[in-house]
Amino acid sequence: MDIVLALKALIMGLVEGFTEFLPISSTGHLILAGSLLEFTGEKVKVFEIAIQAGAMLAVIWEYRARIANVVSGLGSDPKAQRFALNVVVGFLPAAILGLLFNKVITAVLFKPVPVATAFIVGGLIILWVERRARNNPVAVRIQSVDDMTLMDALKVGCAQAFALIPGTSRSGATIIGGMMLGLSRKAATEFSFFLAIPTLLGATFYSLFKQRELLSAADLPMFGVGTLSAFVSAFLCVRWLLRYISSHDFTIFAWYRIVFGIVVIATAHFGLVNWAE
Repeated sequence: MDIVLALKALIMGLVEGFTEFLPISSTGHLILAGSLLEFTGEKVKVFEIAIQAGAMLAVIWEYRARIANVVSGLGSDPKAQRFALNVVVGFLPAAILGLLFNKVITAVLFKPVPVATAFIVGGLIILWVERRARNNPVAVRIQSVDDMTLMDALKVGCAQAFALIPGTSRSGATIIGGMMLGLSRKAATEFSFFLAIPTLLGATFYSLFKQRELLSAADLPMFGVGTLSAFVSAFLCVRWLLRYISSHDFTIFAWYRIVFGIVVIATAHFGLVNWAE
């Protein structure tokens, strides 16, 4: 692996890690970053999905004690059983719809301008939800992920399915969707973290298996660099986000999405940046 390829893999991993758990769309940022770096193609699409495993491992490490308690209590602890079942139920809608519509979504929507449009629409939705939360704070009925029912988990899982549209943001869909359904900001954020484990793991293994003919042993260093950088940056981001939500809302991310989306569309329209598709 030459130094230029290593740097591109490193940058893409950092982009993945720093954006995966923020409501700003990691997939959208990877598509745009790949376009700017001229790092595109079918193998790169597999790479972008595979390095999500690094971000997923960061969540496992951050919540390792909680996850260990759940695993050890699956045989006898009703609380652990309900938590695990909630995560599985929340994972299913995106998994099923992803398997059914992955080809269509990849062919039509994995392009810079549709991604930028999703950025803007998602930002407007976040602004609306945050305004709603300020005006009606009593709407919160679930303070902890342990208080969620199976129906709550299924509804948040359906919200996560909207993230199949590139630029929507998996974490944004689950966090904002959860808040709309009555979860506290902290509960919605933490459940989004836990949903990331099966979602990102499943996407990684499915993509690697499906596109295995494109890959070879020579690709391992590139994938390793991207996964490692995604792990480190995601770990830092998760730690920061947990502190941030204790005293802030997501309005700043909404405006970031809107401004960033407008910039991408404007530069593409006037030919200032050649966003590769």
